[in-house]
Amino acid sequence: MTSHRTAAVGALLGALPCLFTALAAQPAQAHGAPTDPVSRTFACSPEGGAAARSAACRAARAANGPEAADWDNLRIAGVEGRDRERVPDGKLCSGGLEAYRGLDLARADWPSTRLSAGAKLTLTYRSTIPHTGTFELYLTKEGYAPTRPLRWSDLEPKPFATAKDPALVDDAYRIQATLPAGRTGRQLLYTIWRNTSTPDTYYSCSDVMLSAAAGKGPKDAPERPATPSDGAAAPSVEVTAPPSRGDAPPSPATSATEADDGGTTTPVLLAGGASVLVLGAGVAATVRRRRPGR
Repeated sequence: MTSHRTAAVGALLGALPCLFTALAAQPAQAHGAPTDPVSRTFACSPEGGAAARSAACRAARAANGPEAADWDNLRIAGVEGRDRERVPDGKLCSGGLEAYRGLDLARADWPSTRLSAGAKLTLTYRSTIPHTGTFELYLTKEGYAPTRPLRWSDLEPKPFATAKDPALVDDAYRIQATLPAGRTGRQLLYTIWRNTSTPDTYYSCSDVMLSAAAGKGPKDAPERPATPSDGAAAPSVEVTAPPSRGDAPPSPATSATEADDGGTTTPVLLAGGASVLVLGAGVAATVRRRRPGR
């Protein structure tokens, strides 16, 4: 019996390095993208539902690299506000990242969200781990043509809304804003999230269909069904905000570190590693107690 217990302890201790490696390999969950109005990254992701089956998303996936399945990982490190220098014209939706190049396709049938010009807007930006930083929301100018590659000059020079360090609630940031008036038809809402707790800047394109505001008041609340429309008979695609990934938002006391090269996080490693060490110590102590005295 003693030999069996000794062998079991040896096997457990020998497995510890493998367990630590597995825990360290857990995917990062510190990223994000808009889900309402739906962004191209989310609409075309495995979680995009009906929108993911649209012609635009099928074309985007054919052009993208496999990394684009990580819809919440479109980010560039070390931009420091130099967006127009780092992200070239025609590649705003991909952030200039080759893996996401399909998001830059110039076409008028991207899944879109119906809104009212001049109305209140709540942008839902899904994430899982709170970060500090500033959100900037831009809208394309009147006369924007979705069949041409998006250029910086297609956006207003200044954001129509900003939000600094919003709270992460139920796995999402919610940015309150008022849409500019004087826009109609298919437009594009461009979101920049400048992190201050990491070196990363995130870029997102959300296609919207703007109707003229009927007046002022609650009845001007934006409509939420979305259709990928090019002004012709495009199939209807309804886009709804997805459920949160977790049952409750992470605790503000949670510690996480996002790496520059891949964004791995450590909370699971720390908690899991501690549990494994406690288990190993307990087994070793049990064997010592049962070892016959000399």
